[in-house]
Amino acid sequence: MAAAVSAYKNIEIKKSFFSKKAIYSPTQSAVKAMIIEYTPSDGARLASLLDMPLEKMAAEIDQKGAPKSAPIGHFRFEVCLSEDKQFCAIQLFRFVDFKNSPVFDVRFYEGKDVEIIEKLL
Repeated sequence: MAAAVSAYKNIEIKKSFFSKKAIYSPTQSAVKAMIIEYTPSDGARLASLLDMPLEKMAAEIDQKGAPKSAPIGHFRFEVCLSEDKQFCAIQLFRFVDFKNSPVFDVRFYEGKDVEIIEKLL
């Protein structure tokens, strides 16, 4: 996912002596990565939610709540979120055959759409 995020048009990589930082260019906000794991049942629900249109996903989360994370799970949700919550990139993986396989390619969201994705976190 790192390669896809760093290649995204509105992401700028700033290098310092000891590290690299991803910056969301329009707002100059730092982008932080997180990994969240889910059980098979909650991971399947998350995959189902992510396949819905954003408005329907938001209504479903408001009605039934977001899937619950687990310390170790069969689903791995990778999220890059800007500090000002104006940008996010997501990718869901499923543990199959002793490796994490992507459920879908990296998806990018900006502006108001990020608020809906943030409900999953």
